[in-house]
Amino acid sequence: MRAAAYLALVASLFLWAGNWVVARGMRDEISPAIATLSRQLIVVLLLSPFVLASLSRKLKTIDRKGWATLLLLALFGGGTHLTLQWLGLQYTTATSGTLYLSISPIFILLLAGPLLGERIGARQWAGVAVSFVGVFFIATQGNVLSLGFNIGDLLALISMLMWGAYTVFLRLRGDPLDTPEFLALLCALGIVWNLPWVAFEIVQGLVPRLTPIGATAVAYSAVGSMLLAYAGWNYAVSRLGAARAGVTMHLTPGFGVLLAALFLDEYPGWFHFAGIALIIAGVVLSSTRPRPPAGG
Repeated sequence: MRAAAYLALVASLFLWAGNWVVARGMRDEISPAIATLSRQLIVVLLLSPFVLASLSRKLKTIDRKGWATLLLLALFGGGTHLTLQWLGLQYTTATSGTLYLSISPIFILLLAGPLLGERIGARQWAGVAVSFVGVFFIATQGNVLSLGFNIGDLLALISMLMWGAYTVFLRLRGDPLDTPEFLALLCALGIVWNLPWVAFEIVQGLVPRLTPIGATAVAYSAVGSMLLAYAGWNYAVSRLGAARAGVTMHLTPGFGVLLAALFLDEYPGWFHFAGIALIIAGVVLSSTRPRPPAGG
């Protein structure tokens, strides 16, 4: 069973990495908001036959605070976050985008303070600083004196910040929804959050004329990165524990760099390696707490 859990875990991380490569490769095929809405609609349609009856009953039991949390989760994890990810990849590489995934624990740490009241110590602040130096290396492509910053990198970072907020708000959930029900509702509410952005894209004339390969890419993104990866991740966490599964998140950037090289001819530069090394070092530093003195 442990082997199956690790297999599901690695498969989930691989599917998530592939989504960044797909988004970058399909940037001329479909606009970000319409792509995100299409993915969410596919998930809702696939899950509805299995969850609609039970979800309808449980929704009546959710109080105002529970609904507020669900709406925030849909905004930060199921709506604008996903659209910003695809939009950012129109301007930056999949290689850089996937490497920013490793900064998400830092954003979670920073947001857990004001939102959950968790204290951030000096060692953790040092880790935050080290990680952001790594981000700076990647965003400026090693030209730290130029202070040049790609808009796509900024959008990818905002997307990761929103994912951090989503993760923190997950701790505030008090609803009775199981995983399929929660995912279906998350995508349905995410569609609502994305509708203004979709309307803007339509007004701008960005209605897609999908090629078969473009449609296949959107289907992969919906079924692979949203349904299968999410289910695999939850299965792995339930068998291995959150801490053991969480440390493997840094495999996703590795998979992303490999896939970007294979399918997009994007090859990492020295600044990518320097940046990810600093980001991971900062995450490790911020995740460790000093041991109490012996005999204390």
